Amino acid sequence: MALGTVTASYELRFDTGRVCLDLLATAHPGERLGSVDALRAWITGAGLVPDGTPLAHADPSWLDAFRELRSHLVPLVRAPGSPSQGPALARVNDLARSAPPAPRAVPGADGTLVRRLDGPPGRDALIGAVARDAVDLLTDPAARASVRQCEGDNCPIVYVDTSRGRRRRWCSSEVCGNRERVARHRRRTAALTRA
Repeated sequence: MALGTVTASYELRFDTGRVCLDLLATAHPGERLGSVDALRAWITGAGLVPDGTPLAHADPSWLDAFRELRSHLVPLVRAPGSPSQGPALARVNDLARSAPPAPRAVPGADGTLVRRLDGPPGRDALIGAVARDAVDLLTDPAARASVRQCEGDNCPIVYVDTSRGRRRRWCSSEVCGNRERVARHRRRTAALTRA
């Protein structure tokens, strides 16, 4: 995918179990936040804003800010204890200070209450929400103990394993799990043809 093209929402992943880990997943297998439109789709898909929230005011500085946060999450999540963790942690803590977008309940078309934001969400408020999610993940011993690295070949995706028995091996059964099953089948077939 060329940088600057719109990423279709189906290409974005929201299966890691945490918003901050979903942001990390936007770098695999290539840059998924290649345009402001792709970032808008990610913000909505990640649940940072209710569906239908206008984000027309987002500009390229938003891309830079979200990518910067993502770069600071890498050593905190994937390489705890690395030398870059100190500066990364300081920056994530700093970003987490921003107030989140203010929600409100309003009557929907059918009269039931729906969630809307008090006004257009600002970049810093949305970045702050993702940074706070990272702080929550990093400081919750149970959640932190459930963080896993995908066992798929060359897959850097990190996810929270909430499966029964904590035996989840792949970021996605449909993506990496399917690739592993296909590779295993091919190995068995090749072994049988050589025999």
